[in-house]
Amino acid sequence: MQIKILCVGKLKESYFIQAIEEFQKRLSRFVTLEIREIPDEKAPDSLSPAQEQQVMEKEGRRILEKIGPGEHVIPLCIGGKQYDSLAFSSHLQDLMDSGKSKITFVIGGSLGLSPQVIARGNETLSLSRMTLPHRIARLVLLEQLFRAFKIQNNETYHK
Repeated sequence: MQIKILCVGKLKESYFIQAIEEFQKRLSRFVTLEIREIPDEKAPDSLSPAQEQQVMEKEGRRILEKIGPGEHVIPLCIGGKQYDSLAFSSHLQDLMDSGKSKITFVIGGSLGLSPQVIARGNETLSLSRMTLPHRIARLVLLEQLFRAFKIQNNETYHK
């Protein structure tokens, strides 16, 4: 299975980079993992709703360019489906069993994802009803992916 994570924004903090690298290493025995950072659109701190939409659309175009035709796309959104860890593991297994070998997760920037990116998704996922910064969402997603594969392989992992 191939998993791609498209993320708007670049990690800067060394502690996040180290944690991400650790989960990439752990996941490498289960899947081929690719993380691609999409540059965030430079914008002033204060934006009108129209300007926010323009920023999301520009970032959205950059995201959509990185998605291939055969990929099962799962944008992360607050309104997406929520799973506990067992159900998420089961859902990933169901996707694999149904022939989905390329799964792409999309994490938006500070303004979220454009409607075009959400529409390209085959489903949406929510890691929490709370808003998470993109760097924390990336780490939580990687940890839950690792946990899911440990569950699928009947391997112990801390609770």
